[in-house]
Amino acid sequence: MRNQNDAAESGPPRGGPLRREPVQRRSAERVERIVDACAALLDETGYAALTTKEVARRAGVPIGTLYQFFSGKDALLGALARRNLDRYLDRLARRAEAEAPRDTAAVVDLAVEEFVAMRRSVPGFAVVDFGAVGLQDAARLLDAAADDNSTVAGRLWVLARDLGGPHVTPLAVRVALEAGEAVLRLAFAADEDGDPALIAECKRLLRAYLGAGA
Repeated sequence: MRNQNDAAESGPPRGGPLRREPVQRRSAERVERIVDACAALLDETGYAALTTKEVARRAGVPIGTLYQFFSGKDALLGALARRNLDRYLDRLARRAEAEAPRDTAAVVDLAVEEFVAMRRSVPGFAVVDFGAVGLQDAARLLDAAADDNSTVAGRLWVLARDLGGPHVTPLAVRVALEAGEAVLRLAFAADEDGDPALIAECKRLLRAYLGAGA
């Protein structure tokens, strides 16, 4: 018979908000520590060996505290994916503000470069970037009502609409996301830091598809 912790490890439907939003600063800091611990452990052990018990131990909180906010490890992955996406979009917006890209090609380059930078430096990003890289049956970490790439594409389109011009449609952003993700997966399979030639090809592909030239 499965005990309560076993059930919590597999979790309810993926995605959705925290069980309880932290109100006090101390609670918010604990949630951040828990997500940080999850990210670090994903790099060390991978998804299969990740447990809420070990995440709580690494974060320095009682297991009961973790379950106050997260229903299980997939809920932890969802929180990490949402944080990664928020930070990616913030980095991209800040860089665009600083560099003022003049056309879609420049925006494409920034988008690829910021993804690559996070893939190289952000803990846990290789396993869970904005969803579930290489995980089975885990396509709704960001939002229980939509697959992860639909959610990401929607948020990217809002940013691209302002930076890349009105010809960039939501469908074009979704297709570009799928294509770019596939090429970048190849790049990091070939080289742990990302194969430079494949990263360059990813940019060229996306520029051409989005009508920005090669």
